[in-house]
Amino acid sequence: MKSKLIAATAVALMSVGLSGCVISVGDHESGKSHEYWEEQQDKNRALLANLALGMTSEQVVTLMGTADFSEAYSKTNSANTEQAIKVLFYRTQWAKGDGKTTKDECTPVVFRDNLLVGWGDTAYQQI
Repeated sequence: MKSKLIAATAVALMSVGLSGCVISVGDHESGKSHEYWEEQQDKNRALLANLALGMTSEQVVTLMGTADFSEAYSKTNSANTEQAIKVLFYRTQWAKGDGKTTKDECTPVVFRDNLLVGWGDTAYQQI
């Protein structure tokens, strides 16, 4: 009986302690100011200028930070071998003032087999 009372007390204390925890799900971008987006876009454009072909995706993420969007897939090339394709999207230009980042506001950064092969719309269209 005593062990049940101790267990019940522990559960009650944990539930009181956790009652203040909130997980925010939803629109986390709309609260950010226009200045924030301008600074982020300027920063991303400046960082893109420091990219070099042949960098690994880990090196790019270390330099650029977390991408706004990403895509990855594998495809067979003309030599009939599998290639891993990865694209990271970084916000670099304003398109519409809705407080949400969309891919048309981002610059794609393209990797083939974990090596940077290009960035921008031309690189993205060639994959």
